Parts: sequence; structure tokens; C-alpha cells
Amino acid sequence: LGKRLFSERRLSADGTVACSDCHDLALHGGADGKPLPTGIHGRVGRVNTPTIWNADANVRQFWDGRADSLEAQVDGPLLNQDEMGGMWTAALEKLREDPSYVSAFGREGISPTTVRSAIATYERTLVTPGSRFDRWLAGDTHALTSSELGGYADFKRYGCISCHQGRNVGGNMFETLGIMGDYFADRGTPETEADLGRLSVTKREEDRHRFRVPPLRLAARTAPYFHDGQVPTLEDAIRAMGKYQLGTEIPPPHIARIAAFIESLAP
Repeated sequence: LGKRLFSERRLSADGTVACSDCHDLALHGGADGKPLPTGIHGRVGRVNTPTIWNADANVRQFWDGRADSLEAQVDGPLLNQDEMGGMWTAALEKLREDPSYVSAFGREGISPTTVRSAIATYERTLVTPGSRFDRWLAGDTHALTSSELGGYADFKRYGCISCHQGRNVGGNMFETLGIMGDYFADRGTPETEADLGRLSVTKREEDRHRFRVPPLRLAARTAPYFHDGQVPTLEDAIRAMGKYQLGTEIPPPHIARIAAFIESLAP
């Protein structure tokens, strides 16, 4: 049921956008391959689409962490006027007009709670199978190439692992974008509300530009990068992280090795 709802365009205001349109499970690593998502009537969203794969391993949902569960996350795109542009009353009415949905929901009935629960239950099944890096961790000494092993060593040595950690290799903490440099000043475009990060949730100034650390499990498939989608390639993202988060210029050969390691995290 959750899988069906994940691809149900009738949940959107004009019947043209489903969760699966921005979270393509076969392509783009469960994201959409765009700097910013496209919603109903061709409207452009405010932040880059994160992957839905392994989302249940994240500490909170969305770049700014405003949802504390996958159930709470459902309301975000469904009600956002630049994404699905829907309302619960209209969405539920459409589902209730379909006898197959009425039957599927059964005695519990069709409500915001049961729809959220079904979609979130499905999303919890979206866990990537073991990667070559996982096989190496489990003892398969031939699972990684020498370049990938060198990249893993660089990943630890430069300090990337201080934020990108845990079973999702990230997603379990928040960090300020621009600890060692002003990313937003160098970007060359005016700041927007989407750049506020956690500040928009907590209203605390110290949370300005603070975002959930992106998980890296599917990072090799989810270009472009960062909350604003302004970083086109994985190598560019690693270079920027070195500059703005670690205060160092990572040499190109090491960038290539780190990118190879990140590639080994994907199934």
C-alpha cells in the first residue's frame, strides 16, 4: 500500500506529481538529478532533493531537520505549494473515490495518519543492499581496490569521518556549512530563506547555515550536491568540503581517491 501511495500522483493538487517523481529509486540514487526539484505547474523547489534510500537511518528528515520521523516527513512535500501543492482534505477525497484504496485501508480507514503510516512503512524498506565497502568491513579483503582503500585512508586522515559517520555514513548530526570559510559569500548568489538551515526551525542564531550532514551511502549517484544543488560533481563537493569545512586544499589525486571510496559505498 505504501509503495502504491509513493507513486500516487493523485495526492498532488493537479494530479501530476508523486513522491517517486522526485525520488527516483532506479536513477539518481533515490533523488532527481536536478539542482532543485520541479513540482506542480513547473514550480521550482527551494532545496536540493535528498535521497530517500536509507532515510530511516537519518537522525531527522529534511536538510533543516524539521521532521522527526518519516511519518512527519510526508506532510512536507504533500503540502508544499512548490512541490505537490496538496491539501489533506482533497487528497483523501480522491483516495476515497477509489474502491481499491477503500478496500486496502480496511477498517482503519483513509486518514492522514493511515496514509502517513503506509508511506513511511514502505520507505523503511528502502535500504540499500550490502556495498563493496560493507563486504570489505565484513572481511572480504578483495572487495576494494587499492585506490578505494587509499581513499578511505584519506577520508579518515583529512577528517571527513568526523561528520560522515555511522551506518549511513552521515545523516546523524547537524553541522554548519562554512566552518573554515564563507561558502555563501563565495557562491556569488544572494542568500535565500533556504540557506537559513536549522535557524528556520529553532530560531536560534547559532543555527544559521547549519544543516543535516548528508549521508554518503548513495552520494556517488545523487549529483548535484549541497542543499542548494550548486555543486555539480562529487569531486567538486569533496574539494569544497576540504576548503569550507576542513580548512585545507585537498590535492586532486586525493580527491580522486576519496571519490573512489565514496563510490564503493553504493550498491
